[in-house]
Amino acid sequence: MKITKICCIGAGYVGGPTMAVIAQKCPQIEVTVVDLNAERIAAWNDADVDNIPIYEPGLADIVAEARGRNLFFSTDVEKAIDEAQIIFISVNTPTKTYGKGKGMAADLKFIELCARQIASVAKDNKIVVEKSTLPVRTAEAIKSILDNTGNGVQFQILSNPEFLAEGTAVQDLLQPDRILIGGDASAEGQHAIAALVGVYSNWVPADKILTTNVWSSELSKLTANAFLAQRISSINAMSELCEKTGADVNEVAKAIGMDSRIGPKFLKASVGFGGSCFQKDILNLVYIAKSYGLHEVADYWEQVIIMNDHQKRRFSNTIVRTLYNTVADKKITFLGWAFKKDTNDTRESAAIYVADDLINEQAQIAVYDPKVSRKKVLADLDYLESRTAAANANSIVSFENPYEACEKAHAIAVLTEWDEFVTYDWKKIYDSMQKPAFVFDGRNILDRGEMEAIGFVYQGIGA
Repeated sequence: MKITKICCIGAGYVGGPTMAVIAQKCPQIEVTVVDLNAERIAAWNDADVDNIPIYEPGLADIVAEARGRNLFFSTDVEKAIDEAQIIFISVNTPTKTYGKGKGMAADLKFIELCARQIASVAKDNKIVVEKSTLPVRTAEAIKSILDNTGNGVQFQILSNPEFLAEGTAVQDLLQPDRILIGGDASAEGQHAIAALVGVYSNWVPADKILTTNVWSSELSKLTANAFLAQRISSINAMSELCEKTGADVNEVAKAIGMDSRIGPKFLKASVGFGGSCFQKDILNLVYIAKSYGLHEVADYWEQVIIMNDHQKRRFSNTIVRTLYNTVADKKITFLGWAFKKDTNDTRESAAIYVADDLINEQAQIAVYDPKVSRKKVLADLDYLESRTAAANANSIVSFENPYEACEKAHAIAVLTEWDEFVTYDWKKIYDSMQKPAFVFDGRNILDRGEMEAIGFVYQGIGA
């Protein structure tokens, strides 16, 4: 099958960048990204590509090259579904906040809505691709909906999970470690797999494209994120032991990372992992294990989340304890709100939970992040429902200048590892602060010796 038209339902952190790269690398294919959020689509279509809704290094240039040529952003979902041969589903799959599986299982209501809309609109055979992170055997439910509520057309369901790290998503798409495609073993399923392989083959080497059955593909994404998150929680657990024993967690991480069996990646101690995937996927894995009665397996993976939550609380508790057991009416400056550098994504950012703890202690929070707006900061806090929106607004202020954010602060907490932070005139910052001036380096990006030489009371993870 020669693919000439693709559509993607969902213009978020996965759908937008993925389709932009496909459009750039496959100029012969018309790629349409659709979303019911008119404001988001308008931002993707903004004449100034620097205003697109997602910040990723290199993404604006790719969008500028392909948009209007063979890359389009639209709110006309039905038209895009009708015309496309391949339909990617890339909508949000948050953790359920209600009913059975609350707090663990993935909420698939948006996936089901997409499937029902595809079924009602499609007039010819379609390949439907799961791009969202989904629990194992979701494809079975999607196929059931499509086959029983459609117009008699044939659907093939493929699983094609994303393995993008925010901040390096464009590079991950251009030079992926692997492309994973799961499909049915039938002849029709294999033809569908071949069609999607043909799309990626425009720039991805054949040895980097792995095909499996649908269930293996779905579970592989959850497993990959669980293993990565496990490494972070493991080194964070060791960071607390390092603090008690006088060991340096950075030296420990370097020593074990040189073991070829372990390797150095994901061994950087920090205030905790964030983002949309790790916690959600591990909780989903825990729920699946419990649903099969595998309680020891569920307990094992749940401990990764428990350790991550503990690390966030430990960081905020350290701030309170170090500042003489009270932060009431003290100004605490947060450098960074995004969950990691080179992205404007704040989902599950450690900064949200540390700020929540400190506001409960009546601290005044000042935030500087080069890519995150005050509107987003307040929305993140309001989502927790710990207090009223008015109370949040009165407790937190955002700044567009880091030096102004730090002026007259009692302490600084580094919550995101933005490269620019290490280039600041820290002597100037120190001179503008209340004394004694504290710096809590939650991402271990500042040099302890330099900070203490300036006069800061330095507290780093594992220090």
